Amino acid sequence: MAAAHPSPAARPSLTAGLVLADRFTLAPFALFVDHLRLAADESDRSRPIRCVWHVMSATDAPARASCGVAVGPTAPLLDPRTLDYLVVVGGLLHTGRGVDAATQAYLRAAAEAGTKLIGLCTGSFVLTRAGLMAGRPVCVSWLHHQDFVREFPGHPVVADRLFLVDGDRITCAGGAGAADLATYLVEKHLGHTAAQKSRQVMQLDEARTGEMAQPHPPVGGDVADTRVRRALLLMEQNLSRPLPIAQIAARLELSPRQLERRFHAALGQQPAELYRMLRLRYARWLLDTTDRSVTEIALEAGFSDCAHFSRQFKALHGMAPTLARGRAGMVRPVLAGPRVFG
Repeated sequence: MAAAHPSPAARPSLTAGLVLADRFTLAPFALFVDHLRLAADESDRSRPIRCVWHVMSATDAPARASCGVAVGPTAPLLDPRTLDYLVVVGGLLHTGRGVDAATQAYLRAAAEAGTKLIGLCTGSFVLTRAGLMAGRPVCVSWLHHQDFVREFPGHPVVADRLFLVDGDRITCAGGAGAADLATYLVEKHLGHTAAQKSRQVMQLDEARTGEMAQPHPPVGGDVADTRVRRALLLMEQNLSRPLPIAQIAARLELSPRQLERRFHAALGQQPAELYRMLRLRYARWLLDTTDRSVTEIALEAGFSDCAHFSRQFKALHGMAPTLARGRAGMVRPVLAGPRVFG
């Protein structure tokens, strides 16, 4: 996907360099680049006039996507001062560090030069490993939230939104959210008409803002209120150490009373009640799929008092935790996780 250099008279409004991690995810890369391509020229002529993009590498070897497709570089590691954005497209997490030492050094040099860095999909892991997200919150996919917590304990992370702009650092959950991030950048540099054109040609619906909730099948998939969906995501990601409802409301820029009204309208329940139900259903899943003790499960589900947990569990499930485990017998289904709705 080579991009020819524009003529000197046509100074691009947006220049992006892309670094592809090992086994990078193809969809976010393609969505991001095609937004720039369509905004760069009239119709579908694809000339890099108003936007320029470079697929950069420290070597001449092509990068292989997680689906097996290989993409060759169109440029070496360019002077980062010539780039508006340096985009790291992440890949599969179990294949290693993602990028080589030369590329990590280049990312650090780009940060020192003041180039804006973007972590796309698990590219946020690459930036964090390089020490370039210190003290900054990182946006990741709900699918990789626990992976991030395990690798970077204590680092601020959010998985309830599409992308997060923090000055000269941008992190994006990936997937279709890459299209929304690209729309945001094209509109910022080229205007609304250019951004709208890209989406229309790609037959995409109205762009979503970065703070909109990530689609998440296990929880709240049918909830129309995006802030309620985000609250549900926050709850699910903090089952062992429950967040105060006031803190969840503050994260969503709402008062606790406003959040309660939204929950009642969307789900007919109060946030605290639903949060407790999520934790108790998580506990039931742990009882059915693990050999942990009831006390361990109570703590894992965010209950500090085992007796209180047992009473709450019985009120929801109609039986004590020990009896629920006994009825499950020796059959322990292997599940990806507890489903709350549906």
